[in-house]
Amino acid sequence: MHVHITYTGGTIGMVDSPHGLVPGADLEGWLTSLLEGTPLARSVSVTSLDPLIDSSNATPLSWQAIVDDLRSHADQTPEAAFVVLHGTDTMAYTSAALSYALTDLSTPVVVTGSQLPLGVLGSDAAANVTGALKAATSGRIGGVSLFFGHRLLAGNRATKSSSWAFTGFESPNAAPLATTGAPWQWAAQTPTGTGWKDAAPYARHDVVVVDLAPGITATRLEALLTPLPEAVVLRAFGVGNVPSQEPGLTAVVERAIAAGTAVVVASQCHESEVLLGHYEAGDALARSGAVGSRDMTLEAAYAKVQFLLSQGLRGPELAAWMGRSIAGELTQ
Repeated sequence: MHVHITYTGGTIGMVDSPHGLVPGADLEGWLTSLLEGTPLARSVSVTSLDPLIDSSNATPLSWQAIVDDLRSHADQTPEAAFVVLHGTDTMAYTSAALSYALTDLSTPVVVTGSQLPLGVLGSDAAANVTGALKAATSGRIGGVSLFFGHRLLAGNRATKSSSWAFTGFESPNAAPLATTGAPWQWAAQTPTGTGWKDAAPYARHDVVVVDLAPGITATRLEALLTPLPEAVVLRAFGVGNVPSQEPGLTAVVERAIAAGTAVVVASQCHESEVLLGHYEAGDALARSGAVGSRDMTLEAAYAKVQFLLSQGLRGPELAAWMGRSIAGELTQ
């Protein structure tokens, strides 16, 4: 089976420089040595995006560059599987974004990277890349997944949990798709969602993420939302609770929604399902027209808002889609 690798940058291929780690390792030479003597030795192609970036610099346009590369090679080799090498800082955002844009792709995409560069003794690069390749060629998965630290996670259910541990990522509200071992342990796949036919390309939209904290005032929240963005992801407490007794706070949200800005309420808890109105502290948001992100991760919710805006949705129409599963990103 042919596997195409899209290399975007990230720690895995970085080398030391006077200003810190930068892309520069001989990734293709390393891959050749890594796969020598295996069935994939001459069945892997590589594209290096230009420029290679630290994933902290990724934008929705970076997501689209990956989508374009994957689609181009899918057209050339329809039976190919795909692996994306990516930096860890925004890997969960990218894997969620790819999942929405590629629901019509018939072959799997596995995103991976590493906590240490490939040239460092003890690096996790080889284990993660070979694991991703095995997952991609297994015939057991579809859609977009993320392989890291001996676990295969649904790409839009993952979140970065550590900047140093080799596990690196967690899937707080969905079980892993597989765990490595001898043999691998496979779990039932998550639902795929409705899909999205003929997805328009990602564009860069004005979406702001706001974390609430005890003591935030209506004046401060209004300042954070001025000028009004196209959409807001409001990270509230627990199951979607806000300081409802803070004078004027929910009125700020109501005015934003009335002006056409979609407001999506997420939770600051990794393990949670947003249920607006479950407590009085969240009821005012529900009545104002805000919608909850259900049990999506922040990365999945943010990428989904960017995806929906790129499809031309706004306001209430966008908000309505936040509760519908496009690619298995939330529990039905």
